Amino acid sequence: MPEADDAPVIVSSVPGSFARSVLAERHPALVQQVRDAFPWPPEQRRALDALLASCTEGVIEPLGPDAHDRDHWDAWGSEYVGRSWFDVPFLWSESYFYRRLLGATGYFAPGPWQGIDPFAPFKRAELLGSLVDDELAALDALARRPAGERAAACLQGSLWGNRADLGFAVGTPDGARSGSAVEDPPPLVADESDALWSLLPAERSPGAVRSVHVIADNAGRELIPDLVLIDHLLTTGRADEVVLHVKPYPYYVSDATTADVVDCARRLAQASGSAGEAGKRLWAAMGDGRLAVRAHAFYCAPFPYSEMPADLRHEFADAALTIVKGDLNYRRLVGDRLWSPTTSFAGRTAHFPGPVAALRTLKSDVIVGLDPRTVARLEEAGASGRAGDGANQAWRTSGTHALVQVRPQGVL
Repeated sequence: MPEADDAPVIVSSVPGSFARSVLAERHPALVQQVRDAFPWPPEQRRALDALLASCTEGVIEPLGPDAHDRDHWDAWGSEYVGRSWFDVPFLWSESYFYRRLLGATGYFAPGPWQGIDPFAPFKRAELLGSLVDDELAALDALARRPAGERAAACLQGSLWGNRADLGFAVGTPDGARSGSAVEDPPPLVADESDALWSLLPAERSPGAVRSVHVIADNAGRELIPDLVLIDHLLTTGRADEVVLHVKPYPYYVSDATTADVVDCARRLAQASGSAGEAGKRLWAAMGDGRLAVRAHAFYCAPFPYSEMPADLRHEFADAALTIVKGDLNYRRLVGDRLWSPTTSFAGRTAHFPGPVAALRTLKSDVIVGLDPRTVARLEEAGASGRAGDGANQAWRTSGTHALVQVRPQGVL
């Protein structure tokens, strides 16, 4: 796996690869789940069936002539039209699949189904579940801990909350998935938490407003601990304002939208004890501008962050820190390629226009910034801990391992 920029772009045509399993198993299962989740009229049912046939046995087709973003997608990938979904860059094919799924449900077209989130039943069920009650109740004990422990717990909660990704659960037996509450999480494969906190000291001299940006990943049980972390940053003075970046429309099953932020903030505010207090503070912070929500169109484009537009670059350049959450954002941050795992994280994020931190549980093949000894240990033991299984790469994709990586310096 080369370290240079010519490292292979990930595609889904490799037998047994994680990317292939997503297109061959996860996407068809998701189409069926969305089809069953609503009483779609015949037009939408036919469109979903056609998408299922296309993504499993057919080839990539262009958007219809009336699609509002046809010109964009023609510019972004006209060379892929007529090719197998499995033979084009994985990042592009995944993104296009979700655009086509929304189109099949009538999300963008004028009519009664316009703007209906096809993933809403999955998100709602998770947010109202008893696991969320248990996790919110745990905040009461956290409030009594020393400040340093509270900070560490908030960061760990946001990090391991990434295991609650609904998309990661599609196709698992009986809908089972890893929870965000981890009794004894394994050691992080990279832990630069101290470097993260050093960029956001609680004690500082008065001066310019300190802005922290958070690029969200999933809604529900991941977004709630993200909001708890944001509340911690605001209440401790580590941040004067926080900008939370979400998707402009439903994407990748459970990716957070503005509606999801509101739902999670309301869920917190309606809870008792410390969770309710945090929710009320967040609600107030949104009202007075200390917590702002952004939903840039770029977040649903099939590109790495190295190709972000100038207005986003300007925002991140002015931030004290940008926290990038989750697996898809990590792939976009470092590039969706088969890098050597010891490739420099700082090198792969040099394009980012300000200090950046990645919080991610490992659920895809992309990984950089690891110590060679860590790589050797992981590849020897595999995700299951079986010594000698050197070919076992499941630690990269199983969601059982996590990292905190930081590149402190911004770029001009």
